[in-house]
This record gives sequence, C-alpha cells and structure tokens, in this order.
Amino acid sequence: MISKIARLFVAFLMFISPSLPHLLGLPEIPSGRELNLDERFKLVWEDDFLGDTLDTTKWDDNQSVHTLHWGPVRKGGYWHKDMISVRDGNLIITTQYKSEALEGSSFGAPEKYEPGYYTGMIATAGKAEFKYGYFECRAILPKASGMWSAFWMMNGDVYETDNVGHDGAEIDVFESMSYENRFWGTGDAILCGIHYDGYGEAHKYDKLGEYFVDNPYEQFNTYGVEWNENECIFYINGIETGRITGDAVSHNPEYLILSCEVSGDNAVPNTKEISLKGDESAEFIVDYVRVYEYK
Repeated sequence: MISKIARLFVAFLMFISPSLPHLLGLPEIPSGRELNLDERFKLVWEDDFLGDTLDTTKWDDNQSVHTLHWGPVRKGGYWHKDMISVRDGNLIITTQYKSEALEGSSFGAPEKYEPGYYTGMIATAGKAEFKYGYFECRAILPKASGMWSAFWMMNGDVYETDNVGHDGAEIDVFESMSYENRFWGTGDAILCGIHYDGYGEAHKYDKLGEYFVDNPYEQFNTYGVEWNENECIFYINGIETGRITGDAVSHNPEYLILSCEVSGDNAVPNTKEISLKGDESAEFIVDYVRVYEYK
C-alpha cells in the first residue's frame, strides 16, 4: 500500500515536471518507448537454466573471478561457487552467513575464506562476449536489506584511463540495493548506469537514475539494455527508462555477469544494513538471460 502511494506521488510529480523526482532524489516510473523486440532483433544466445546444474559451457563461477583479478572477497562478504545452484528452471544465487568458512578454490588470490557472509557470481568471461544488441534477464531480487544484486556487463579495457569508455565500460543493466533501505515505499527500485576510466582517480560514472519496478522481491520482472555504437537504452519490462550517450558508450565486446554482494568492505559486513540473521538466507532468482542481435 505504501509503495502504491509513493508511486502515485511520483506520478504526480512527473506530471508536473518529468525531472522533479530525479531532482528530489526519488525513483522515477518507467515511461519511455516500448521495446519492439521481435521486429528489430533476433535471438543469438540464451540460458533458461534448465536441469539441475549450471551450464559451464556458457558460464564460469570460478575462473572468471581470477580472470578479472578479483579475489574471493567482495564488499562485506565472499563470492563462492557453492552459493550458485540451479533449481526449478532458475538460477539461484544464495546469500547466507556461514559460521565456518567454506572450502574450495580461492581463485589463486592471497585472501582466504573466513567465517562471514557468502554469496556468488557467474560470468561469461572467456566463453561468450558480445558487441551491440539487446541484453535481458528476468529475475526476482533478493528479499533482504544490505543485498546488492545485479545484472551487468564488463570489459577488461574498462581500466584504460583515456577519458572515454569507448574501449570498455561497466554497463549496469540494473543494480538492486534498496530493499527496506528507502523511505515511504520507494525501496521497490533499481539503479542503472555506466562506469568507465577504471576505478581510481580517473573513474567516471554516468548515472541514469533509479526506477520503480513492480513488486521486484516477490515476482519476476525483466531488465534489459539496448546497446549500439551511439547509446545505451535501458528498459524495465520492455518500457524504456532512459538513455546514456557520448563518452560512456563502449565500442568493444563485453561479457555478462550475474552477481550478488552484501554491504560492507574487505569482507567486514555492515551489520547495521544487513537484515539476515542467524541461518536466514536470501535468494537472487534468475529465470533466463537472453542476448539479441540487430536484424
């Protein structure tokens, strides 16, 4: 009920001026053009997560992290392949506190697994990369505060600091970090944007904004981006949210990532933000990932 009231208020603000919600730091309601998928695109790659194990011909839940020079530590917890599963036609990335460290590969990194919050990621790095087209996933977001689920795209050349993202960028199709962390029902929202020029002093971030999603923690929604040489156009349930043009647009192939993180840093969780207690868990549930080329 509160979420509906928040949406009505935002809709009223958008009626007065489309830019008002953004200026007030509130999520916007997707209200752009509808995606004409069948007429403009053809399907070239997909995973519907059938069976009972991850398809390792398409995804990597281990070596991809080493390739990216990331160790097992991620924000306030750890990425571990044991937190990845396939069930009932869905990919499941589970987040849970472990009082005993999980065993297994630490990706060749110096960090070691310790007791703490564990979650996971998968990527198509080294298996499939794509340049331009439409990219979409259908998912239910983790129902817990302090979680940071995402569908994103990466390229190793994102670390080049030449003031443009043409050689590579981090394209965040969506990031979810607002469950019960926002006031008056505005937590039913995701964030979109593009990072480029590395993650140091030269880092740049073109933030598209935050957008409401229909009951994202209980039901499936689709999140997509259309990427071409001129722009990235973001969509929720086939409705355009906004566009990013100019220097942020990558001109190199990118691979896909599905991941979850927990609030914190250097594997030290921010327990004030994380709502999971004891052996409670949260699931990032993905029905499918699909990649389309322009016809």
